[in-house]
Amino acid sequence: MREIALNILDIAENSVKAKASLIEITVTAADNILTVTITDNGKGMSKDFLEKVTDPFTTTRTTRKVGMGIPLFKDAAEMTGGSFEIESEPGRGTRVTARFVIDSIDRAPLGDISDTAVTLLGPDIDFVWVYTVNGRSFTFDTREIKAELGDIPINSPEIISFLRNLLKENIDSINGGTVL
Repeated sequence: MREIALNILDIAENSVKAKASLIEITVTAADNILTVTITDNGKGMSKDFLEKVTDPFTTTRTTRKVGMGIPLFKDAAEMTGGSFEIESEPGRGTRVTARFVIDSIDRAPLGDISDTAVTLLGPDIDFVWVYTVNGRSFTFDTREIKAELGDIPINSPEIISFLRNLLKENIDSINGGTVL
């Protein structure tokens, strides 16, 4: 994929399909390593499926026989000299962690995290985004936002626009001129 944000979107959509009610996404840049972790409380994977999940010809979908999201994310991290880990337990959820060497010529840009975040917003799933660059951090928690909104849907157009701008401003502030 051209941007890491698209990998994040794909993996988070897997979490949604796995019936997760809470998805936590952390993006941390420090010491020349960009770490992306996506954790969910979805249905999880069996040990047998987990052993095959990085094979592009392993998928749970019935409409096609190829699942590229996890293999592409793994390859993208490892091409930079980074690493990839996936842990899962049936009934407990899944954690995917990819580490990218920031100054690697093979690292894709991070991309538009704010657009990725608002694409995932909906009334039935909660997201926690933690974005940290060199010790400066911003947390975006939909549970807090939904509590403030009351009966207003978090995915209404006006709220999406407001949240996109909020995310962009905070991410730009945390980056402090750093381009990821």
